[in-house]
Order: sequence, then C-alpha cells, then structure tokens
Amino acid sequence: METTITPLLTVSDAAAAVEYYQRAFGATEIERHDAGNGRLVVELQVDDAPFAVVDENPEAFNNSPQALRGTSVRIALFVDDPDAVFARAIEAGGKELFPMADQPYGLRQGRVEDPFGHHWLVSKPLGD
Repeated sequence: METTITPLLTVSDAAAAVEYYQRAFGATEIERHDAGNGRLVVELQVDDAPFAVVDENPEAFNNSPQALRGTSVRIALFVDDPDAVFARAIEAGGKELFPMADQPYGLRQGRVEDPFGHHWLVSKPLGD
C-alpha cells in the first residue's frame, strides 16, 4: 500500500462547500456519502490531489473553523496558474488574506480564506 495523506475539511455546510471548491479550484466530486443526521462526507480532488469535505459533528469532535473561531491548518494548493486560481477563489466568495506575490522563500503565492474558514495558500514555485 502507498502512504498518502488526505485532508478532511470540516465545514458548516458540506453541500455549499462542494459547490465553492468546484467553482474556486475546479474540484471534481468523486464520491458522496450520507453520514446520518443530514451530514455529508464528500470526497473531492483538484487534478490528482484528493481531499474531503465533511459536515460539522461536535459530538465526534469535528468542528469547523467558524465554530472554533479560527484554524491552525493552512492548505497549500500548488497549481500551474496561481494568479488565475487565486482570482477565481476570490470571485467565488473567498476572502483575500494575503495578495498574490512572489515570496522570498521561492513561491508565487497568495492566501485566501474560503467561506467556511479554511485558509488556502495558492502557490507555484518560482523559476522553472
């Protein structure tokens, strides 16, 4: 078996989050599961990068950034055209936290907060 890491993003409204990630990042829905009590678990991917979106479930210690009033995790999304993806994420309803710019650590990068409180670092290495 190959070792992988797949982020599971807890949100207040998984169905709306799926729509945002599709518009903002071109995400493709792979599979949708009913987790009971109206909660969803939706598997998505951007190109070949998988992630999942799940509805909040405080009883299982799954709280959204909105419920926690912040997040300690940033998601780094590396794409061919970070300027276009960043602009699309803002247009789809995201909030610019840091503008797209060439960074001294070798990345073209901007930071956007999605409507559900998750922070995305939209990036591409500088150079080739």
